[in-house]
Amino acid sequence: MELQKVVKVYMLTLVFGICLSVFGPGLYTVAQAADWPNYRGPDHNGITSEIDWKANWGGSGPKGLWKKSIGIGFSSMTVAGGRVYAMGNTGKKTNQDIVYCFDAVTGEEKWKHSYPCSLGAKYYEGGTLTTPTVDGDRVYTLSKMGTFFCLNAADGKVIWQKELNKDMRNDLPTWHFAGSPLVVGDMLVLNIGDAGLALNKNTGATIWANGQGKCGYATAVPFVMGGQRGLAIFGKDSIVAVSPNDGKKLWQFTWETKNDVNAADPIIYDKYVFISSGYGRGCALLEINAGKATKVWESKVMRNHFNCSVLYDGFLYGFDESEFKCIVPQDGTEKWGDKGLGKGSLMMSADGRMIIMSDKGELVIAQANPQQFKVVARAQILPKSKCWTTPVLANGKIYARNAAGDLVCVDVGG
Repeated sequence: MELQKVVKVYMLTLVFGICLSVFGPGLYTVAQAADWPNYRGPDHNGITSEIDWKANWGGSGPKGLWKKSIGIGFSSMTVAGGRVYAMGNTGKKTNQDIVYCFDAVTGEEKWKHSYPCSLGAKYYEGGTLTTPTVDGDRVYTLSKMGTFFCLNAADGKVIWQKELNKDMRNDLPTWHFAGSPLVVGDMLVLNIGDAGLALNKNTGATIWANGQGKCGYATAVPFVMGGQRGLAIFGKDSIVAVSPNDGKKLWQFTWETKNDVNAADPIIYDKYVFISSGYGRGCALLEINAGKATKVWESKVMRNHFNCSVLYDGFLYGFDESEFKCIVPQDGTEKWGDKGLGKGSLMMSADGRMIIMSDKGELVIAQANPQQFKVVARAQILPKSKCWTTPVLANGKIYARNAAGDLVCVDVGG
């Protein structure tokens, strides 16, 4: 009997060694679960490194773990250290924003922090717009009116706060501040003013500020191009790249839109920048050379109203207003379009699986493929009401919310 065990172990070891020699160690690499500590994820591109999750739900859909009511708004969620952070507004009668912290697995409320803020329901439901940013043991939040908090991630206690709109005397855009805080070293970068504002993340002190004019609605995007670090700020009528060190302009490209709405984050790769705006404006690819931005092409093929497209394996996937599309970034060629999801939202995992929320609360999984749009799985996980918020996959769970404040967590663990 012992001899049989020895032989079995030997044979298994031999087979494993042969597989390693033929396929290499990468075959046995297990993808780890991943946190999602800020808007569009740790790489600021809408893609998670997590691939060990499943979409073979069958007709019953993924298992629901918990649900909450968090108030009116469009803020997305962040997940870090086993906790989920979300925001919502209580409505016109009470006019309070609430920042929530829940246990990521059970949904147990760990803490909440509230403060006065108007609903701001101008031509839409109103409510919170920005997404909490988690950095170490701190959470940073920005209200649409400019109230900024640095909170203790463990208990929600205020470490410091600022009334940025009053302090900086900025002009408010029509729908107020919507860009989420971006952590860059010891700085917090915000899309406030003509071309961004940087605060010390430990104290809230201003490091640099670019003007007091109306801002855009996108979140600042960090990038490195030609060995030079920069921050892309999509303003109300142009995209501006600035140095993170002092906020000085590196390059600028004028991009005027109806209602001054530039809300989708720019996508930056190699020496190129893709920008897109809704209200019929369209998109463009810019080439950056020697401190100058030059338009390569412009088209109406992709009109991102507010949710960002995602660049994956050389193709762009995103919502052209109410049509989900795949386009070629080099020239804007449309590969396919699907009108069955409405004005939805998108994120991806590193294996190319697209995690889509329709504008009616349906979760849809599809493999990124420039040749066709083919659904792998779908399930109604939220009530059939307006859902414009980007979902989040983190540590084997998908989190989604709608404008009314229904927040759900479903299990997709591998």
